[in-house]
Amino acid sequence: MTIRLVLVGCGNMGYAMLSGWIKAGKLKAGEVFVVEPNDNLRGRAAVLGCLTAANANAIAADAVPELVVVAVKPQVIRGVVEGYKRFGDGRTTFVSIAAGTAVATFEAILGERAPVMRCMPNTPAAIGKGMMVLYSNRLVSDAAKSLVADLLSASGEVATIEDEALMDAVTAVSGSGPAYIFHFIEALTQAAQKAGLPAETAKLLARQTVYGAASLAAESTEEPGVLRQQVTSPNGTTAAALAVLMGDDRLTRLLTEAVEAARLRSVELAG
Repeated sequence: MTIRLVLVGCGNMGYAMLSGWIKAGKLKAGEVFVVEPNDNLRGRAAVLGCLTAANANAIAADAVPELVVVAVKPQVIRGVVEGYKRFGDGRTTFVSIAAGTAVATFEAILGERAPVMRCMPNTPAAIGKGMMVLYSNRLVSDAAKSLVADLLSASGEVATIEDEALMDAVTAVSGSGPAYIFHFIEALTQAAQKAGLPAETAKLLARQTVYGAASLAAESTEEPGVLRQQVTSPNGTTAAALAVLMGDDRLTRLLTEAVEAARLRSVELAG
């Protein structure tokens, strides 16, 4: 069977995407070649039915994959990608999910003919509820863009940006964003306990309330502001709480500061 996709790295995110593609029928396991030096991580890809190897040298000399998806840590990108220079002739599109690694880094290694896409996913992609944002250099074909968007749709929602500089903002909002929500759940749980609820009940109420509200926001045709108003009776309990959160735009200002701090750090890490 022809190798359509080479997955470089089969850690948590790489494996989550791979299993999602196969489960959703986006790719057949035999069409995927997984390169992963770690025996255990490579083994779970083999269990799915994929071709596997510890290094790029094992890929057939005449192979011309449609995609090479790079899912390794940013600090090893340069050394790893060097092994795939032979696919940089323009026939194979490279997709990177390495945080903070610019498209220019791949172009410098692979040459001026390589189509390169950069993707910022987030951890909920592991359960098919992720947010993936794509940026493409000028060499990426419409067909490749469609193929990658279709594959990533198995892991959640997909959006595109035309200016790579916006990836720092994407990182700050959806890349780091799950941590903000997890902390909100922690904080709401603690507040619930201080209000007198037992620990397990407090945890359940906080977690399910955030999950339910997010699901309603995702499925409703109404804007979040309208949904908020629908919960808020004049002079009621919700209004009293929102007076604290929304007074002087307190929560909005706090989140704006948090996102800006993350964005600036993303810029720093990118060098």
